[in-house]
Amino acid sequence: MTEQGKTRWPLVFAIWAAGLGVAAQYGKISIVFDRLAQLYPDAGASISFTVSLVGLMGIVFGLVAGMFVASFGFRRTIVCSLWVGAAMSALQAMHLPFAIFLATRVIEGLSHLGVVVAAPVLMAQLSSNRDRGLVMTLWSTFFGVAFTLLAWLGLPLVAAQGVLALFWIHAGVMAGLALLLGFALRDVPVPAREARPAFKSLPALHLPVYRSAWKVAPAAGWLFYTCCFVAILTVIPPYIAVESRGFVLGAMPLASIAVSMTVGVQLLRRVSAVTVVQMGFLFCAASVLWLWAMPGYPLACITLAGAMGLVQGASFAAIPQLNESAAARAESSGVLAQSGNLGNTIGTPLMVAALGVSGFGGLMATLLVLFLGGFGVHVFLAAQRRGVGG
Repeated sequence: MTEQGKTRWPLVFAIWAAGLGVAAQYGKISIVFDRLAQLYPDAGASISFTVSLVGLMGIVFGLVAGMFVASFGFRRTIVCSLWVGAAMSALQAMHLPFAIFLATRVIEGLSHLGVVVAAPVLMAQLSSNRDRGLVMTLWSTFFGVAFTLLAWLGLPLVAAQGVLALFWIHAGVMAGLALLLGFALRDVPVPAREARPAFKSLPALHLPVYRSAWKVAPAAGWLFYTCCFVAILTVIPPYIAVESRGFVLGAMPLASIAVSMTVGVQLLRRVSAVTVVQMGFLFCAASVLWLWAMPGYPLACITLAGAMGLVQGASFAAIPQLNESAAARAESSGVLAQSGNLGNTIGTPLMVAALGVSGFGGLMATLLVLFLGGFGVHVFLAAQRRGVGG
């Protein structure tokens, strides 16, 4: 694989489609969460684990996944992860006992990690220098697009055929993607495999990665971003007027994607990805001040989501910009997956707590601190890189 002059768009889109498949491992549960109690009426509060177990795998094994993907092979990781994901969805569609269902969710978490670590590395290396920002921004949309497709297509399917039908369809899609990529990638040169780290050395291997201002930078900013995005969509709606609430909530994710794919891509061709991320965080902070002054104002909500789109795309684009080797990019992707899952896990409880203690003002103050924190951590790490480089 080379840092080539021409982007291989068919393969880029095929790998992006694999991202949609593994994003649906979250989305297929989220959109039917209220129906799962009908499938497992005795599960009680444990039903929440059907969502959190996938994220827990990312928190615990994110960086480890980056290390093992580089040794196992990027192409092999994607294809095997898709086959594993297909098998788990097929098992879930058989309506097995709840404990086994939870076990399949744990394994799905590992399947998810394999793709989200390997895919952006391959996409970056299948793209030209000019197109790499666009390609990585495209990758950054995989969660939002997958959830939108599930809302448009999955919910009508569930309404007509039931939850298990959605699991069967997802299994078929994952198997189809595994076949497609197993065929399409078979003659594509891939990065050389790295030596597999010994299990006993894994704890010690984490620290050098976390200390690297190059490898950890995308993940450091991503932690602040993910603390906010899902949480905002969860806690802001009550402050939006009922007559415009549906439109605003539908427009916010689309605004984020649209800005990242247009303004963000153009900026990435002119300035560094880290600079775009920093700009995004500052625009987010300004949007929060606007929303604080005008609670629930639709245009302020949509502007905030659009500003977050700059952070979204550029954070992924920063991985190949800051890290030259495939192994370093895999480790950086692994840390980003780890921080993203951590942010998604703690973000909503943090916002709910801020609301409970200080009301809307406390929520806005928390968001402001997080967005300025994301800007600040990139300033700090950029200074470190200049110091080491100097």
